[in-house]
Amino acid sequence: AEEDIKVVSDYIDALTNNDMVKAASLMAEDHVGNGPSADETQTKAEIIASWTANHKVRTNQKNEYVRNSFRVLTGNLAGDWVSIWGTYSFTQNGSDVVLPYQYTAMVKDGKVQRAAIYYDKLAINIAMGYELTAKKN
Repeated sequence: AEEDIKVVSDYIDALTNNDMVKAASLMAEDHVGNGPSADETQTKAEIIASWTANHKVRTNQKNEYVRNSFRVLTGNLAGDWVSIWGTYSFTQNGSDVVLPYQYTAMVKDGKVQRAAIYYDKLAINIAMGYELTAKKN
């Protein structure tokens, strides 16, 4: 459990500290990331590309979190998992954004195999100055 927590913590820290080489080394080649919406998925390459782009436009990045591990014994989610509850903050386009999130990752053979992240995308967009308007009929 402690090794799994270290793998996931090191991975999250590498992403937020712009160490894409280390982040990629901690991901399984067939890694699949899910979320924040139910139908969103990303491959290893897409996640690395997304975070690389984030670092070009974000400053003052901070990430604080707590973590826990657990084991699922049966079913299609059987395996060793690490759960992180955190707050990621950054400045982008002059806006300070505070993003509470929940990230859960399966660790297999010392790599992050699959993961799911949940956060409020609308709250981020509003914090960055966007507005939600209804479609006109």
